[in-house]
Amino acid sequence: MTVGVGSELAELIPLALVVAISPLSIIPAVLVLHTPRPRPTSLAFLAGWIFGLAALTAIFVEVSSLLGGLEKAPRWAAWLRIVVGVALVVFGAVRWSTRKRSNHSPAWMNKITGATPGRAAVIAATLVVVNPKVLFICAAAGLAIGSAGLGTAGAWISEAFYVLVAGSSVAIPVLAYAVAGERLDAPLARLKEWMERHNASLVAAILVIIGLLVLYKGIHGL
Repeated sequence: MTVGVGSELAELIPLALVVAISPLSIIPAVLVLHTPRPRPTSLAFLAGWIFGLAALTAIFVEVSSLLGGLEKAPRWAAWLRIVVGVALVVFGAVRWSTRKRSNHSPAWMNKITGATPGRAAVIAATLVVVNPKVLFICAAAGLAIGSAGLGTAGAWISEAFYVLVAGSSVAIPVLAYAVAGERLDAPLARLKEWMERHNASLVAAILVIIGLLVLYKGIHGL
């Protein structure tokens, strides 16, 4: 692995963590474990989630490639990081200001418990696109990968790494349940409750911190 790829992987970790700790990543993954057929349905949900993350990120990697960034980092890459950094800070500030209104899951989310495997896969892929935060972060990650001058192989490695980390919060409970089954019902219920109570504040703080780091890297690259 080249130094360039290694550096890019380190930069992708904070972006991927924003997706991983989102309540719209973790809570649906917990709810899908309470469907009539939890194992096949949750595994289908995981497949749809990973596919959605990979496809969305790949689209923006390709967009960046068309703009000439796949083989050599272009001048606009630093400005892209500045825009992403500022946007993350703004999102974090908005999230913090509305944290008291984010103590409960949307009512539609509880309908996931009645999903079939096929429907769960579609719901997961759809959630990737309709959640503005996940959409924005995948776009930022894809453009960052495509503008880093990593070449085709490096871009594939970076995207796979990003998707793996971003999808880990869905993969861990689903795969753990596939092994341990109903013994995880109580811990997962407590996790869902904790996420609903505290996630808004946690996400807000992480968005601001990561935004400042990305902003600094962009300014440093000018």
